[in-house]
Amino acid sequence: MSTSVEPESSVQPAQAQLSLGTDAARQLATTTKSVPQMRGISSRWLLRVLPWVQVSAGTYRVNRRLTYTVGDGRVEFVSTGSEVRVIPPELGELPLLRGFSDAETLEALADAFVQREYAVGDTLVAEGQPADHVFLIAHGKLARTGTGKYGDETSLGTLADGDYFGERVPLEPDATWHFTVRAVTRCTVLALPLQAFQELADRSESLRTHVAEFADRSTPPANKRGEADIAVTSGHSGEPAITGTFVDYELAPREYELSVAQTILRVHTRVADLYNEPMNQVEQQLRLTIEALRERQEHEMVNNREFGLLHNADLGQRIHTRGGPPTPDDLDELLSRRRKTQYLLAHPRTIAAFGRECNSRGLYPQNIDVLGTAVRSWRGVPLLPCNKIPVSETGTSSIIAMRTGEDNQGVVGLHQTGIPDEYQPSLNVRFMGINEQAVSSYLVSAYYSAAILVPDALGVLEDVEIGR
Repeated sequence: MSTSVEPESSVQPAQAQLSLGTDAARQLATTTKSVPQMRGISSRWLLRVLPWVQVSAGTYRVNRRLTYTVGDGRVEFVSTGSEVRVIPPELGELPLLRGFSDAETLEALADAFVQREYAVGDTLVAEGQPADHVFLIAHGKLARTGTGKYGDETSLGTLADGDYFGERVPLEPDATWHFTVRAVTRCTVLALPLQAFQELADRSESLRTHVAEFADRSTPPANKRGEADIAVTSGHSGEPAITGTFVDYELAPREYELSVAQTILRVHTRVADLYNEPMNQVEQQLRLTIEALRERQEHEMVNNREFGLLHNADLGQRIHTRGGPPTPDDLDELLSRRRKTQYLLAHPRTIAAFGRECNSRGLYPQNIDVLGTAVRSWRGVPLLPCNKIPVSETGTSSIIAMRTGEDNQGVVGLHQTGIPDEYQPSLNVRFMGINEQAVSSYLVSAYYSAAILVPDALGVLEDVEIGR
C-alpha cells in the first residue's frame, strides 16, 4: 500500500487586522460633500446683459413713429421634389404687387415664373444688359456688384433665400441692369419674363389698374429709415415762413405680453423630514429646478417665434455672409447696420469658426472684460457665447448683434416683479399641497419676454457656415 505525502502549502495564513478599516470607519464619519451639481447650466449671457424693464399688468407696448412699409418682406416657396413654385399670395411682398388681391391673376403670375438652376460663379444678370426679368431667389446665395466711381468693382450686398430683384422691371420696360448678380453657391431661382407679365396684364384689367395706380401713387415724405418725415427749416435768412409739422405715430403699436415657463416640483415629505441635514432637500431641488427654468427662458428669448430675437429681427437687418464662414468683413457689415452695437452673441462653435478666419488672416482679436469675465471681442464689441442659438444639420448658425436699453432705443428684457410668492425677480414658487401618497408639490413659474424698440436695435448674420 502506497502513501502520498501532501506538499507543504505555499499560502501563508492571513495576518490579523491591527487597526480599524476605512470601510468601517466611514460608517461613523461625516463625509464632506458638495451640493448637487448640474451639467445643463450655461453662462446665460443674454439674461445677464439685457436690461430688465418692469412691466405692469403683464403687457409692454412699443410706441413708434409712423413708418411706411413698401414690400420689404421675403417671398416663400413650395417645393415638390426638385420643382419649386412661388406661393401666389407671397407675390404681394413685391412692392409692385403690394395690396393686389386678385387670386386668379396671382395664380397665373406664379405659373408664369420659370425655374432656373445656376452653379457657383454663374452670372444671372450683367450690368448694362436689358432688364427684362423679375427674379425670385428660392435657394442659394448670390452676390450683387456694381461699378464704383473710379471704375472698380464694388459690392452691393448679398441676396439669399426669399430675396428678389428686378421688381421694377414691369414699370421700366426699356431699362438696363445697373448691377451684376453672380451665384456664390448653387442656386435655384424663379424668373418672370417681362413679356409674360405684359401678356397677363393685357388679359387682366385688375392687374393693369393696379400697376397704373402704383405708378401714379405719390410716396409720402419719409426719412431714409422709412419713418414719416418731420419737416424742418434750416439755413435760411430773412423772415421766410417756417414749416409747420407734427410727429405721426403708428396707430396699432405692437404689444408684448409676458410669456411663462412653468414646472411642478414634487418632493416626498419623508425625504424632506428625515434627510434634511446638512442640506435642505427642498431648497436644493428648487435650486436645480430654477436653473432649468432659466435655461429654458434664455432658449425662448432667442428662439420663440412670437418674441424671440432670431425670429423678430427686422428683415432689413438680416444679412448673409459674403462667402460662407464668418469673416471679419461679415462682422464689420453687421456692426455697420446700427449705431452703438453693444453685444454680439454666437454659438461657441461659431465663435471658434470666426477665430479660425481671424487666424488665417493674421488677426488676433483682443479680450475685454464683461461683468468680471474676459471674453473675445471684435472692434471693441464683446462676442459672447450663447449655446441657445441653433446650429442646423448642415452646419450653419447665426450671429446676433444688438444695442440694449430703453434710453438707447435698444433691446430690453421684460419681467414683472412683486408677484405673489416671489422667490426671485419675476419668478415665484407656490405650495400646491400634499397628495395621498404624502408627496408635496410646488408650482415654479418664471415670467419674461423681450422687446425690440426700433428695428436697427437688433441685427442677425444668417446662414453662417461653421464646418469649413
